[in-house]
Amino acid sequence: MKKLHLATVAIATTTIVMMSGCATKAGTGAAVGAGTGAVLGGIVGGSRGAAVGAALGGVSGAAIGANEDAKDRSRRYYRDNRGYTYYIGSNGQRYYIN
Repeated sequence: MKKLHLATVAIATTTIVMMSGCATKAGTGAAVGAGTGAVLGGIVGGSRGAAVGAALGGVSGAAIGANEDAKDRSRRYYRDNRGYTYYIGSNGQRYYIN
């Protein structure tokens, strides 16, 4: 029974991640955080723990994702002579994204 439960959780998590691939990082963070929080909360505290874990995980994931979205909007992106896209970090170093 535990193998079936683990397989169901793995499939559900994979589905959530794949469905949120085109969303903002805040939305993706909320979905992944809620799913992870529900799973971990369910393991630790049963059904009530799953609800609390989903709520806390969703809020935390959305906050972290919103911060990442803000960082992405504040960056300037450049393209080098080989066609690769990069941005320059606060330390002056190039960070390639593809």
